Amino acid sequence: MSKCRILLIETQYKDRLFVIQTLDSQGFDIEIVSDEAKAIENIQQNEYQLVITEHNSTQIDGDQILLAARQRHPDMPVLIFSGPCTPESAVSSMKSGAFDIVLKPLSEELVKKVVARALAATKTDKISTNNKASSKHVIVTENNHMKRLLALARKIANSKAPVLLQGESGTGKELFARYVHNNSLRSQKPMIAVNCAALPDGLLESELFGHEKGAFTGAISRKLGKFELANESTILLDEISEMNLNLQAKLLRVLQESEIDRVGGHHPIPIDVRVVATTNRDIETCIKEKKFRADLYYRLNVIPLKIIPLRERKADIPLLAQFFIKKYNAIDDRNVKGITEESLNVLKNMNWAGNVRELENVIERAILLSDGALILPQNLFIGEPHKVQAEKKLPHQIMSGTLKEMERQMIFRTLDETGGNRTHAADILGISVRTLRNKLNEYRNANYDI
Repeated sequence: MSKCRILLIETQYKDRLFVIQTLDSQGFDIEIVSDEAKAIENIQQNEYQLVITEHNSTQIDGDQILLAARQRHPDMPVLIFSGPCTPESAVSSMKSGAFDIVLKPLSEELVKKVVARALAATKTDKISTNNKASSKHVIVTENNHMKRLLALARKIANSKAPVLLQGESGTGKELFARYVHNNSLRSQKPMIAVNCAALPDGLLESELFGHEKGAFTGAISRKLGKFELANESTILLDEISEMNLNLQAKLLRVLQESEIDRVGGHHPIPIDVRVVATTNRDIETCIKEKKFRADLYYRLNVIPLKIIPLRERKADIPLLAQFFIKKYNAIDDRNVKGITEESLNVLKNMNWAGNVRELENVIERAILLSDGALILPQNLFIGEPHKVQAEKKLPHQIMSGTLKEMERQMIFRTLDETGGNRTHAADILGISVRTLRNKLNEYRNANYDI
């Protein structure tokens, strides 16, 4: 059996030595480079099971490494070992396809664990599917409405018509975007994803359209935007309803003219890009509130796909639960065989504000807590034995006081249930992380205990 081949891209000698010593005992074949150009050349010419790269050093740009890896091996995991970075930078890297980001200083236990998870995930990714997607991008359903959406997605996949995916957070909008891409002739190139809520407006424009050297303070070199990187492929504009009106106008021009202008550029650049946009908001309400351009909505809404929430497709819960059991058995090295009928009844009685993503988190946790072959009801939640009953009583628990007060209670309760994880809490609440952050700042200024 051949050794697992890993490419390590690291300029710091101590970090290089630490990773090698940590992984060497496990029999991996580790190839080391400390130059970005050489690393990209190796990725383009060789086969690896895993790439580990540092990020944003003076010599290595982890995002460029990530892009090269995605173009050459779309399913190969890329781990980023990074120094201090902003949440926005981390989110951007994850959206661009990084398997995980580990902040330095590194620990032996964490390095071993994250490498094992990445390699285990590649094993599940090799399962073949009818839609040419890896298993992590499979859409699992027996629901007739969802099947009709999938049929429509296949039918329009080869067109260039924009697609607008609407649905609550966690319903699988990005999976549908990848499904459209993977069933198109553009699937030979990687889909490029951008979270429009994760970056400040000024940075988002540069991220989308690129910039020329000297276009603004800090622009020390030319940067290609996501639209150029997605040329002859698909670009996913996630949470497009968070984009400001000025950028919406520029995006409308891109859709109409098939060309972009870099920030600080002197001439337009023609592109051939299929645009898929997602939102968890009611766009027509946003238009009435003057937060979204009607002309952009009509241009994006050529192919509208509205994904229903999990509470409207509860018959899929047993199927999804079994799928996630198989997935996390491989990732977490467990051997759970299935789930009891009692546990399934608990899951079916839940409201699923976080939809399929929330269900996936519950199953992963249950696998880690399970001591036997089957997932039991007590494995589903930690310290929440009456969660189902509590959800039924939710209106009596929080619906009191003014609308502002109810909103505050809901936000605090969701943060408490997610252990303070703002990204997860925002997903469950159906708002952007930026909106959640602004709300918390508002409460802090009002002297609430946060």
